[in-house]
Amino acid sequence: MKKRAAVLMSLATVLSATVAAAVPPAGASPVPKAEALTWKSCATARYPTLQCATLGVPLDHAQPAGRLITLALTRVPHTGKTFRGPLLVNPGGPGGSGRTLAGFVASALPKAVAESYDVIGFDPRGVGQSQPALNCGQGHFAPVRPDSVPLTAADERANLDRAAAFARECQEKHGDVLPHIGTVSAARDMDLVRRALGAERISYFGYSYGTFLGAVYARLYPERVQRLVLDSVVDPGGVWYEDNLAQDLAFDARHKSFLAWVAKYDDRYGLGTDPAAVERAWYRMRAALRTEPAGGKVGPSELEDTYLPGGYFNGYWPNLAEAFSAYVRDRDTKPLVAAYERFGAVDPAAGNSYSVYSAVQCRDSAWPRKWSEWRRDMWRTHAKAPFMTWNNAWYNAPCAFWRTEPLELPDVTNAQLPPALLLQATEDAATPYAGAVAMRQRLAGSALVVEEGGGNHGISLSGNACLDRHLVAYLTDGTVPRAAAGTREADALYGAREAGPVDAACPAQPEPKPAPATRAAAPAAHGTALHGLLGFRG
Repeated sequence: MKKRAAVLMSLATVLSATVAAAVPPAGASPVPKAEALTWKSCATARYPTLQCATLGVPLDHAQPAGRLITLALTRVPHTGKTFRGPLLVNPGGPGGSGRTLAGFVASALPKAVAESYDVIGFDPRGVGQSQPALNCGQGHFAPVRPDSVPLTAADERANLDRAAAFARECQEKHGDVLPHIGTVSAARDMDLVRRALGAERISYFGYSYGTFLGAVYARLYPERVQRLVLDSVVDPGGVWYEDNLAQDLAFDARHKSFLAWVAKYDDRYGLGTDPAAVERAWYRMRAALRTEPAGGKVGPSELEDTYLPGGYFNGYWPNLAEAFSAYVRDRDTKPLVAAYERFGAVDPAAGNSYSVYSAVQCRDSAWPRKWSEWRRDMWRTHAKAPFMTWNNAWYNAPCAFWRTEPLELPDVTNAQLPPALLLQATEDAATPYAGAVAMRQRLAGSALVVEEGGGNHGISLSGNACLDRHLVAYLTDGTVPRAAAGTREADALYGAREAGPVDAACPAQPEPKPAPATRAAAPAAHGTALHGLLGFRG
């Protein structure tokens, strides 16, 4: 998930009329199928029961008889005697493809739960196999880019020119589609998926940005929600500029945690036992790459791209530490280049996901149009959090030049839902903890389960048995944990974080160990498959 600026959020009054029009009254007859779905096998070795289909939806939901676009769907059909309906899943982004996630979720859940749902994956409009698929800015991330930290006017101008060119190319290639790419349009698409499935209600399981998409869907169609699982929760009050500034601070703290982990294993990495000294070594490496990029590919900006995934998932730390150590101790650039190619380099599919990411973020809310405001905010934040602030700024900078007018998003405050389940690591960098507290306050009756001390982004179905027990109980019968006020347990939980109460707490999974000396890459760890699907931005 990503996020920023002075945001136009409170729209509850306007939305109340929209919700009344969108949702039939309780007790209405079953909704007819909007369009028959033709499911065909698209099985893989890992997901042998996966099926695929497509669905036509209006480009402009205000003109349902107008131009149609196509959504790509997947399904793992239920096989059990008990059928709990469709479970739509989304990996976040925005811009993440959800087609494979259906297979992952169905295989990761206990069989008794998975076989009771039709697990439905989908590529949101503009993404992946959905058509038309956005693809702007060919070569936008080609190395070596200007240093993200604009130490010179030339660097700043070069980065501004890149951002403006990306926005311009998107407008030129997809100007007819861009006004209809956004969270509200994607949520309305989800309800057409529900209708095509012939379901009165759906359950939903979203990670990262997918938590905001799910909350918006629930605001528009509260009577259509059976279960709502939000894992690694977007702060709905900061969409999107302010949320990104909060993200910068959190990623810097998470990067420091990685460097402290490297110091803990000085016997392996040889970079010292003092985390502050290890941090200085990392920034010396960054400065050296400004003068001489590693392998002609990895300059300072690419280095940040390479180490950002470590803020999402600590299973990558051993590989990143090996590359860091090899460069600093031996001036060996090969491991660093290999790490960049694994974690930081943009593959062809990422051009699509970044294009949709930008289209959604820039359309969803108002961003500062004066670059002087960006510059002021970034330097202030950089002074506290130098690791990713400017890199993140340039990632979002096309929004300063976006031509499509921003929307006023709905306030997701909701008292009409069944209890929702929120899952959140306390040290998550991509969606900081305060966002989950804010979402819990907006969704009446919701329950927040925290992974105390955890720093990964996307925490359920990734190896934490305690979290998964809460998830399974909820998907089975809607059970959510409750800490009774005034009890010793509640006091302990509520005091865990100053930002607000939680309903249950799970211990974090152990930190990774260094990879065996005979291996260049870290061994497989719990969560690797999931984090490969969630991606490294959003």
